Formats: sequence, C-alpha cells, structure tokens
Amino acid sequence: MVLDIARLFFLPALMAFAAVSDLLTMTISNRVSLLLVAGFAVLAASSGMTVNDLLQHGAAGLIVLVVSFACFAMGWIGGGDAKVASAAALWFGLPYLLQYLLCASLFGGALTLLLLQFRQWPLPYALGKQDWLLRLHGRDADIPYGVALALGALAIYPDTPWIQVVDLTRFAMS
Repeated sequence: MVLDIARLFFLPALMAFAAVSDLLTMTISNRVSLLLVAGFAVLAASSGMTVNDLLQHGAAGLIVLVVSFACFAMGWIGGGDAKVASAAALWFGLPYLLQYLLCASLFGGALTLLLLQFRQWPLPYALGKQDWLLRLHGRDADIPYGVALALGALAIYPDTPWIQVVDLTRFAMS
C-alpha cells in the first residue's frame, strides 16, 4: 500500500512543486532533482525493476541531461530546468521519453505564447504589488519552463507502468 501511494504521488508532487517554484521564483531547487532521482532509485529497487529496464531509464536520463545542459550552455534554458527534465526522463525511460519530450515541448510552446501575449497587456493595478507577477510580466523575463516540464510529466505519467501496476480499487471509498 505504501509503495502504491509513493507511485501515485511522489513524481506528481515533486513536479508540481517544481512548476510552482519556477513560476514564483524562476528557480528550481537542486533538492527537487535529487529527490526525484532518489525516489526513482527507491521505487525501482522496491518494484523489482530489471537490469535492462534500469539501463533504459538511466539512458533516458543521461540523454536528456547531455542535451539539456548543451541547451543551458547556450542560454536557452535554465540549469534547474535541465536537471528536472533529466530527473523526470529517468522516471519515464526510453519507452516514454519521446512522449514526455513532445508533451513538455507542446506545453512549453503554449506557455511561451501565452506569456508573450500576457507581457503585451498592462498589468492591472491590483496585481502590481505581486513581485512574482511583476517578474513574470517583465518583457525581458525568462519563461518558467519548469511549468511545461511538469505539465508534460503529469500528462503522460498515468499511462506509465508506475501507475498501471497500482490497483486503484483498493483506494476506492466503500
């Protein structure tokens, strides 16, 4: 039961936290990425994941780490985004990597377009005292891509084996 609860909530909770943190502060703590990696290790070990599966998950995380840090080096994304994307890719492995990246990219494109439009409008006076909103509204501000990474992860997570093996009927109210 505890293992099932961890499968249901660990990744979604940390990804939601990363999204909110990035939205409000434009940073994602290294602790989030480290917890995602540690949580994967614990759940993979307790789930009896095969060596082949572990290698596929590790390869997915490593591929995203290399590509995302190249993007970080070019100034296209933040370091926290690169680390969270890599840690999430570790959870999805090669079988779900393309789906995750596609969903995160689509959400990222939509988020970028929305924020660019939002930045064209004047900020209502009542909202002008919110530091995070002022920062988000700034014309030269970055895009909090952690939001897109989290939405992409949350969109495909229910289709992964992490959730598919959970017997949700045990959680139904009687």
